[in-house]
Amino acid sequence: MTIEKGQLAPDFELPASDGKQVKLSDFRGKHVVLYFYPKDMTPGCTTEACDFRDQNKSFEELDAVVLGVSPDPVARHEKFIEKYGLPFTLLADEDHEVAEQYGVWKLKKNFGKEYMGIERSTFIIDKEGKVARVWDKVKVSGHVEEALEFIKGNLS
Repeated sequence: MTIEKGQLAPDFELPASDGKQVKLSDFRGKHVVLYFYPKDMTPGCTTEACDFRDQNKSFEELDAVVLGVSPDPVARHEKFIEKYGLPFTLLADEDHEVAEQYGVWKLKKNFGKEYMGIERSTFIIDKEGKVARVWDKVKVSGHVEEALEFIKGNLS
């Protein structure tokens, strides 16, 4: 399944790093930066999370909330948040159901091995719950600033 600009973002409910269940629809009326990443505590994912952390106030000023999604369990998310001081919610998609719904659970290749995993991707969802922008195969460097600029220029 491919999620495209203009369509209603598929709703979901996942366990969150704060121990609650979070639904995407809980954030209607706000912009949502929904980013999918492969694994807590790995170099690229840590850099991306810290970039979102460093820009979190700027996103909040634009009435936007950041949600990170990976297949890691809540307990690992909590350690990741604590270690790096992440001020936003991480969601545990352990059965990768939501990743599949958003079309980011893909065949990956690394060092000659093939396996299924999350392709780093970001979705900007507008206040009405529609997908405003999609980035797939995200390169970490400069990505958070690009997402912030998109919201500033197109949705604020």
